[in-house]
Amino acid sequence: MELFDKTKMKTLSLSNRISKCNIREIAINPDTPVKEISCPEIIDKVADSILKAKKNNKAIIIAFGAHLIKNGLCLILRKMVEEGYVTHLATNGASSIHDWEFSYQGKSEEDVEKYVNIGQFGIWEETGKYLNLAIISGAYREIGYGESIGEMIAKDRITIPKSLINEKLKDNDIKPGVIKINHPYKEYSIFECCYKNKVPITVHPGFGYDIIYTHALNDGASIGKASEIDFLGFVASVSNLEGGVYISIGSAIMSPMIFEKALSMARNVAIQEERKINNFMIVVNDIKGSVWDFNSKEEPPKSNPAYYERLCKSFKRMGAREMYYVNADNREFLLNLYHKLKEKEE
Repeated sequence: MELFDKTKMKTLSLSNRISKCNIREIAINPDTPVKEISCPEIIDKVADSILKAKKNNKAIIIAFGAHLIKNGLCLILRKMVEEGYVTHLATNGASSIHDWEFSYQGKSEEDVEKYVNIGQFGIWEETGKYLNLAIISGAYREIGYGESIGEMIAKDRITIPKSLINEKLKDNDIKPGVIKINHPYKEYSIFECCYKNKVPITVHPGFGYDIIYTHALNDGASIGKASEIDFLGFVASVSNLEGGVYISIGSAIMSPMIFEKALSMARNVAIQEERKINNFMIVVNDIKGSVWDFNSKEEPPKSNPAYYERLCKSFKRMGAREMYYVNADNREFLLNLYHKLKEKEE
């Protein structure tokens, strides 16, 4: 099979790109007054379950897609991490890219149609270089994908050991030592916050899904190793879900797919140890409406389009104590939930 030669590509500086979002303009203040959500009774139940899990040191996991970052919810997530309302965050590769770009330049999100048409979508030097190097360095040191990025932002540097240097790094003029990278907007980064507070944030990518794969420094072995570390860390958190809460926000595929495998693995060991992982709550938040009531006991037949919507169907099958689907904008959902948690703790 013929392979594409990435060395022929022309990579431009990120400073040349027009970005659609400015983090200072879109970031939502956690103290913003809430507009009442359409299902306040569910928010109330979720808050009660989170506070009970927090008290009992049980897992409180939030899995999310990249729009949570692009919608400016970083400051609310940071508060939830700092105040103990979440014990593990899980996301995809796109979230780490937007989080890093916001931290590095205060802007993110490009015009996909515009840049694909001129062969430039995602082909930006700093994003590809620094994220790939952070993952390469982290994997070499047995550190996961998410922690590697959080460490880079928190410390404003990547350390390249001499023993790590190979032909690919040499070809891209990477030398051993410390590479300094300034992140003037790191106060908006959820990856930096998790690293600083020692709360796991794991990244669960699909190879080729993200723009960092276009860069010459992208290394499949490092991506695989860092992602495996993160997945096993995710399974460890799911293993502590008895009495806990799992919240999935705006992730129609990644979150349900990793959760069903992780829960099966965790239960495999729990059953051998005569333990159960059944007494937990699942909450799914998305803006997609459905013709099926996933709060009912039955799942849709294969003739119904809802059968193919993994964001609810897969979670329905997980045997949780209770599951709720909240059809709402993620900004509305998370802000209401945070305010309810604060209200109940006062």
